[in-house]
Amino acid sequence: MSQPWTPPLLPDAAFEASSQAVDRALSRAFPRLMDVAALLSPEASRRLEDLAAVAAAQTLRHFGRSRLLFTPLYVANFCQNHCRYCGYAAHVAMPRLRLSLEEVAAEGERIAATGLRHLLLLTGEAPQRAGVDYILDCIRLLAPRFPGLALEVFALTEADYARAAQAGATALTLYQETYVPSVYRAMHPAGPKANYRFRLEAPARAAAAGLPSVTLGVLLGFSPWRQDVLALVAHAWHLLERFPGLEVGVSLPRLRPHAGGFAAPYPVADRDFVHAIVALRLALPMAGITLSTREAPRLRDGLVRLAATKLSAGVRTSVGSVAGSEQFAICDTRSVAEMAAMLRQQGLQPVFKDWQPLGEAREQAA
Repeated sequence: MSQPWTPPLLPDAAFEASSQAVDRALSRAFPRLMDVAALLSPEASRRLEDLAAVAAAQTLRHFGRSRLLFTPLYVANFCQNHCRYCGYAAHVAMPRLRLSLEEVAAEGERIAATGLRHLLLLTGEAPQRAGVDYILDCIRLLAPRFPGLALEVFALTEADYARAAQAGATALTLYQETYVPSVYRAMHPAGPKANYRFRLEAPARAAAAGLPSVTLGVLLGFSPWRQDVLALVAHAWHLLERFPGLEVGVSLPRLRPHAGGFAAPYPVADRDFVHAIVALRLALPMAGITLSTREAPRLRDGLVRLAATKLSAGVRTSVGSVAGSEQFAICDTRSVAEMAAMLRQQGLQPVFKDWQPLGEAREQAA
């Protein structure tokens, strides 16, 4: 039996690199682990414009000018976890809701009316209140309208991921939050999510079950950012090696305010955030990079030219439209139409769907 994968956690000294080491890393089409450490180094930060130029060229080469738009749909916020940083945590006083299937259908109709055909389905972690069977019902209801239907729910077994794929789910989004076990334990003191290893291995279970796309991520602010970003890259490489046909994406949300008022132990400045994003592009040239509405419009508008290829739009972090049930505060409140207009102004193509029914294509050509 093979040994379980363990993320590399390098000491701070590993991120001290010379300008020559940064040059070598920039010259490689597919950097090695220590090259990525060099690309994340303080020396690389002093050469951020050089990194950004190479990242922009890589993004153009592999993704052209297309940028995918999607939106989340929160269907439930019941949760058994006591995560210290989350607005859904069990100890946070807030309205606890689960949409009926009729309400899920209505929300799907509302989102589909914007033109979007990529949806992210979210719940809290409370299997007794919004469990696998409920999630499967939501998938079956939404899949006919959303051929791109990703799940961001509690970590499932391989068998349940297979059921989700059969029902119509096409992707998994699951953040490890932090790869540092001691920090993970401190941030997740109780609840199902406290099981570090079960969560770490969930993306591999999803890939083995037949989901064709997985997005990984860390929530920046828990630990020194370089360490977590390097581990994220290594996790993506591990999955690509184990599942060669898998589409692997990455995301780096930063901690945002919520009802519990948690403050990030290691806040990440804008410059360091940009550095992390462009380094991801250099380490993972063909990976989709998601940029969430946690970030300010000006920052998103700049990064979409350099590295980001997938953006959320018209976002609500509440269950349905119920005020007071938000998971966290968002920073970019622009609608789908406004985001599409921004992309076009930059010479980019907003992508609402990556499919075209034959009959519809014939009608448009007529």
